[in-house]
Amino acid sequence: MTTEMLSNEVENRLKAFFTDVIDPKDMAKTIREVNYILSLCSMRGCETVETEFNNLEDNFYWLNRLAEVLDPYLDVV
Repeated sequence: MTTEMLSNEVENRLKAFFTDVIDPKDMAKTIREVNYILSLCSMRGCETVETEFNNLEDNFYWLNRLAEVLDPYLDVV
């Protein structure tokens, strides 16, 4: 993991993301839910994914939105 500072552009995108798009506490909850589901899936042979599919689907969306804020890939034209 790198210890370099965020660029001003990334920092501004993160601030806008957590101000305008999703609350930081909600994002933390999303990350924890995904970690929980994926951990149970790996331990139980994926039966958990079926029961938690809606949460996983919603959280997948938010994690991708955060990834695009940190390092735009899908939005680059």
